[in-house]
Amino acid sequence: MQQAIRIGDKIVAPGSQASVMLPLPGLYTQSKVNMPVQVVHGKKSGPCIFVSAAIHGDEINGIEIIRRILKYKGLKKIKGTLIAIPVVNVYGLINHSRYLPDRRDLNRSFPGSSKGSLAGRLADLFLNEIVKKSTHGIDLHTGSSHRSNLPQIRACLDQKKTKQIAKAFGAPVILNSNIRDGSLRQAVNDLGVPMLVYEGGEALRFDELAIRAGVRGVLNVMKSLEMIIGPPIQARAPQLFAKKSYWIRANVSGILRTLKPLGSHVKKNETLGIISDPFGFFEEKVTALVSGIIIGKSNLPIVNAGEALYHLAKFKETDEAEEVMDSFHEELNPEEQQGIIGEPPIV
Repeated sequence: MQQAIRIGDKIVAPGSQASVMLPLPGLYTQSKVNMPVQVVHGKKSGPCIFVSAAIHGDEINGIEIIRRILKYKGLKKIKGTLIAIPVVNVYGLINHSRYLPDRRDLNRSFPGSSKGSLAGRLADLFLNEIVKKSTHGIDLHTGSSHRSNLPQIRACLDQKKTKQIAKAFGAPVILNSNIRDGSLRQAVNDLGVPMLVYEGGEALRFDELAIRAGVRGVLNVMKSLEMIIGPPIQARAPQLFAKKSYWIRANVSGILRTLKPLGSHVKKNETLGIISDPFGFFEEKVTALVSGIIIGKSNLPIVNAGEALYHLAKFKETDEAEEVMDSFHEELNPEEQQGIIGEPPIV
């Protein structure tokens, strides 16, 4: 039997589930604002994992991922604790914005301060009320405005425990990613807590493929930690580990015609798209710098010189990349199964 856990002003007893509202600075109108938290606290002791979404307020796929996870019947027999935070940046969500009202990026404001900026205060609250009570973490993201990301895990693969849960997640691509100053991942890493960043889809849009991959991945991690019953669902094809990634940028301004979709396996110097003027008098090819997989791309056809258009991940074994992506899409393709209206069963 494990001990009760305290989040905010609420004490959650073993074997119970509770909603917690962490108070945040109010609006100009004196209206109250809270960060919603759901705590599923098992009777038996085990790991405590936090799953967070919408640290960038316009990245909403994670909200739906968490909603579906909380519907999973296996949580009734959970060992340990799940702390689910579907909306960290409440202000950004309300305003359809990546940022806070002070234009700061919450994911560059950790560890924060209780007496600092608005971003710093949110970061400090999240770190003390959530992270410091957890043994593991998963932060859910999408591409930024007008960019889509292939479902992928970003993590420090040099850390053994982090690499173990990264593999358990089961995303088609695992990218060894450097830690950025001020990020949640840096603050969590400084506390010695293994954490993954999941990327998938586009801001302000639901992406069913990315949502399904995220739900399956979080549950896989919880199964690998023996928090819930059942073996992790193994992907049909091996995962791809990328040590490096490259952004392909526009050399000229113009209108982009994309030739390669997200997830495409491309070869060095292969044409990814074509930039032209509105009349078609000139055309310039956008080509791959290396062989790899497109793990991120811009969705805007109007581009300026220097803008990032395609994000390529490079792998040691490029021959199997196409097989991995084909298998991934076959497993989770929403076009071949029921969509959100008739939700697929959570496995």
